Amino acid sequence: MINTIIFDFGDVFINLEKEAVDKAFRALGLKEWTADLDDLNKKFEIGKISELEFIEGFQKHLPNASLDEIRAAWNAVLGEFPLYRLEFLQNLKGKYRLFLLSNTDAIHIEKFEHKVGISFARDFYQCFDKVFFSFEIGMRKPNEDVFKFLIQNQGLQPNKTLFIDDKKDNTDTAEKLGMVVWNLIPGEEDIVNLFDKIL
Repeated sequence: MINTIIFDFGDVFINLEKEAVDKAFRALGLKEWTADLDDLNKKFEIGKISELEFIEGFQKHLPNASLDEIRAAWNAVLGEFPLYRLEFLQNLKGKYRLFLLSNTDAIHIEKFEHKVGISFARDFYQCFDKVFFSFEIGMRKPNEDVFKFLIQNQGLQPNKTLFIDDKKDNTDTAEKLGMVVWNLIPGEEDIVNLFDKIL
């Protein structure tokens, strides 16, 4: 019997526009996403580098782009957060222990809160027992340590915990640790169909 649900954020609640961010960076002159940019992103996602260090890392590849242009291109990934998903989540509150676990960074969260408005963001956050952002806790999926941290920190029983994420690497780790998982496929499945799929 599931008593706890851990949700991912991007492409579960908020739609991600991956082509838009690619297009935005190409417009600034970025030819390809390199291994050092990937490393830069991972460091920023676990709070190892500051926002300025992150953006300046991009400027090495885009010397003619301003800080604001890079920040705007980075945020182009953030799409719509449909109200019906928030309402669905609000209906779950009190019936399960709910947690948010997201690989994200300070730039994206600031933009999300500005985009949807503070009351919407507050209503969203208040649905959860606790929100875990990778840049705040210094760990990211799919590493086992972040799942073990949640299990221990919140006293979770893995076999009674459902983990929902759009990336198979992440659900594979959670499943290995004994959690029930749903590898949600964006564009084909929606979080509001949770009861049809799992519960």
